[in-house]
Amino acid sequence: MKTVDVIIPVYKPDERLKKIISRLRRQTYPVNRIILINTGRAYFEQAFKSDMSFFEADDIVLRHISEDQFDHGTTRRMAVSISKADYFICMTDDALPLDKYLVENLIKPLTDKKASAAYARQLAGKEADIVEKFSRRFNYPAVSRLKSKEDMEELGIKTFFCSNACAAYDRNVYNGLGGFEKHMIFNEDMVYAGRMVDAGGSVAYVAEARVLHTHHYTAIQQLKRNFDLGVSQAQFPELFERVSSQSEGIRMIRGMMGMLCKKGSYAMIPGVVINSACKLAGYKLGKAYKKLPLWLIMKLTMNKRYWKSYKE
Repeated sequence: MKTVDVIIPVYKPDERLKKIISRLRRQTYPVNRIILINTGRAYFEQAFKSDMSFFEADDIVLRHISEDQFDHGTTRRMAVSISKADYFICMTDDALPLDKYLVENLIKPLTDKKASAAYARQLAGKEADIVEKFSRRFNYPAVSRLKSKEDMEELGIKTFFCSNACAAYDRNVYNGLGGFEKHMIFNEDMVYAGRMVDAGGSVAYVAEARVLHTHHYTAIQQLKRNFDLGVSQAQFPELFERVSSQSEGIRMIRGMMGMLCKKGSYAMIPGVVINSACKLAGYKLGKAYKKLPLWLIMKLTMNKRYWKSYKE
């Protein structure tokens, strides 16, 4: 049986992390090791001071780094270098496996040699509002799909879509492509997937592999998140300048507006309009980041540490 490790970058965790680990231990396809790369040792030890023994089990590897050391690409590269498994799964510390079949379903396209990367369906939790639930359904539908270079005309940027909230990778292909990019502000998963597709590989969206993953971003947080997204795309024009992205966003907004009108939730429409405007503004500003002064970039970004080495 091929081995599978799970990699989870951790930042200011709570009891949910233990719940994620417990569910990973009950998978029908066994997880070999769970590799935790924690940013900020003091907070972690304070959060679990009465139960640090939980993280001393043989199947857990725990490494601490400082906040200055964290980087979306480099941190995950470090975790992969610790793993010796045939396949590895990247997750975030707020993505909860829905059932015991997550690993089995997620790696099936890899073991069947149909894809070299696969990502899970993300479902909104019970606490999510109807806008967040619609967004999850739009981006993570109930039907699985295999994506390759032949789908670029139809899918545009979604051909490269892959989310490290929960995604599995073939270790040999990863090594052959050189792994995740170093020093990434954001979007290391899509950049890697884009390079893999360019090399003739395929990305599988596996709707049967499910995690609960909900965000509650304010309009300003959306602006900052999309600013970093725009920066990441601007830094890899060879991947992103040849595929359409804004048309997909427009389609989602139209669908969302239609859903709200159908449900009679008219009071939520202004919030959607404001959030959408902030997303677009952030994305456009991020794409043009080279024209912006550093003081403005620092106001717009979610990841201020990334810009320490930036030169105007």
